[in-house]
Amino acid sequence: MENNEQKLDIIIKQLANTKDYQTLCYKHSENKPMPSIDTLEKIVLIVRSILFPGYFGNSAINASTIKKHIASNIWDLEELLASQIFAGLCTTCDKSLEKNKNYANEIANRFIERLPDIRKALLTDVQATYEGDPAAKNSTEIIFCYPAIRAISNYRIAHELLLLGVPIIPRIITEMAHSETGIDIHPGAVIGHYFTIDHGTGVVIGETTIIGNHVKLYQGVTLGAKNFPLDKDGNPIKGIPRHPIIEDNVIIYSNSSILGRITIGKNSIIGGNIWIDKDVPADSKIMQQNKQKITDGK
Repeated sequence: MENNEQKLDIIIKQLANTKDYQTLCYKHSENKPMPSIDTLEKIVLIVRSILFPGYFGNSAINASTIKKHIASNIWDLEELLASQIFAGLCTTCDKSLEKNKNYANEIANRFIERLPDIRKALLTDVQATYEGDPAAKNSTEIIFCYPAIRAISNYRIAHELLLLGVPIIPRIITEMAHSETGIDIHPGAVIGHYFTIDHGTGVVIGETTIIGNHVKLYQGVTLGAKNFPLDKDGNPIKGIPRHPIIEDNVIIYSNSSILGRITIGKNSIIGGNIWIDKDVPADSKIMQQNKQKITDGK
């Protein structure tokens, strides 16, 4: 028994080694909270209940109660979101606690001001999904059942927070959707209206991807980087454009990989199981049998 306690004591000392703290252990400072996954899940649910009233949260919504429902959720959202933005700021910002709190409240309110625009964008995504899937019976089925709408809604929430300068929180929100749906959309990607993902599992959309309007992806599509340029010290250079630009009215079928800072021209169709790392002109059709032969719409 004593021998086992000695072994455990050695392991405890190894795990508590302060040399590992910088990388693996968050050094908590007094009055500086960490972001909370549980709270962020509540925030996403509240935002969904505002954007899709009756589908998420309280389902007993009608014309006489919707204003009260949204007002109640807005007040809850303001408080919870400000607390999480503050926690995010504490992980990276050297401002005083009071300045961070004031800034967090300001950002939370600016985000709430953007909710009508987020809702308009999501309405187009639901419409595109309905029009692009003959199996979809109605918008109710799409909002309740389709993983793409959950992933895209998380992305649109996270993207707005990222534009407002919120650290870490946007990435947590999109990774929640990644875990829930198997769809990985970086909050830094720029995605237009009428965007849809059919089936969705295994889709990856990288940080600097730009997607136009009326774009449709199928399962397993990767919009990724081809390589990672290094600086003079051999470290990856962060933040440079390295993912594709997908122009309007493009369809990309399942398991195709579009890599690097290339452009897929408008009105193009990319078949399944194809690797592309060169620009594709507008109105092209690339199929498996001719691989990267470009048919210019023929």
